[in-house]
Amino acid sequence: MKKAVFLLLLTGFLVAPLYLYAEEISESYVTTELAKVISIELQEERPVPGTDVRGLFQTLRAEILEGENAGAVVIVQNDYLKLNTGEKFYALHTVDTVTNTDTYAVSEPYRLDSLYFLLGLFVVAVFILGGKQGIRGLLALVISFCLIGYVLLPGILGGVSPLLVILGVTSLIVILGSYITHGFNRVTTSAVIGMVITLAITALLAHFSVIVSRLSGFVSDEAVYLNLNTGGTIDFSALLLGGILIGLLGVLYDAAIGQAVSVDEISHAAPEASRKELFSRAMRIGREHIGALVNTLAIAYVGVALPLLLLFYSVNSDSSILITLNREVFANEIVRMVVGSIGIMLAVPITTLVAVLRAERK
Repeated sequence: MKKAVFLLLLTGFLVAPLYLYAEEISESYVTTELAKVISIELQEERPVPGTDVRGLFQTLRAEILEGENAGAVVIVQNDYLKLNTGEKFYALHTVDTVTNTDTYAVSEPYRLDSLYFLLGLFVVAVFILGGKQGIRGLLALVISFCLIGYVLLPGILGGVSPLLVILGVTSLIVILGSYITHGFNRVTTSAVIGMVITLAITALLAHFSVIVSRLSGFVSDEAVYLNLNTGGTIDFSALLLGGILIGLLGVLYDAAIGQAVSVDEISHAAPEASRKELFSRAMRIGREHIGALVNTLAIAYVGVALPLLLLFYSVNSDSSILITLNREVFANEIVRMVVGSIGIMLAVPITTLVAVLRAERK
């Protein structure tokens, strides 16, 4: 008993300092501060640890531009991206309470000015080239982003089924965006009905594809971090399914509106044509549209995944192409592309049929 008490006391004396030390370490914190390069103190190439690649390294003297440290001149280590004198950037400020030292490292270059310029250029182009229709489209775009930011994202993080939230939000985006841009008329209503029906069918197809392909949704670091931050409460396969529907919206909108307008124009040009003939003529236009849109969607997905394709091509050049395609990261993009393309193709006959049935005939 005496030996046991002695061992417990000894363990306590040994563990207590470690516990206090761990508490001190946990008090360290990191903030992000805007800064500007005053001068470049050192610039050289160094080998990246663990690789044969050499990277640029800079030691910068910079001035903090905002926050409680505004006006302070600090030394910043940069192994991220070459910066020039006078250039702004965001610095990671790490405060170590154990050693009572501050360190600064480059986080990101300051891009907001260029982003503001591009957004301003986009708005001006919409006003000049789009006219009233462009302004309405811009308003619809703002509303779409508001629905995503204030309804979709909080709903998913709040524990609501991602599929349910995304179906609801995409339907609202389709309905509000269409009527705001094109007004309340028969053509717009036909396009909206066609898009909503297409979204429902595509959602079922996407759900089936995700299950059959056994896609987990964990194909990126962001998904893993989100799963940890939310305690595993989000269904990532449903989130993947919803992402497919949102990615389809833009091209789907173009196809549906185009077909509804085509039916309306043909109907006015040939008022004596039967509904069967009207459908046949509109589908002739739709098939040409399908060819262009499917190619556009496929190339867009390839463009997004281009760095990934190059990485696997360079690393796994000796591996079988089938093994590479079987990886979830590639299977995920293939399912997106195929399901999205099928959704576009379905939108053409569905919207055409709805528009023909709603067209005024003599």
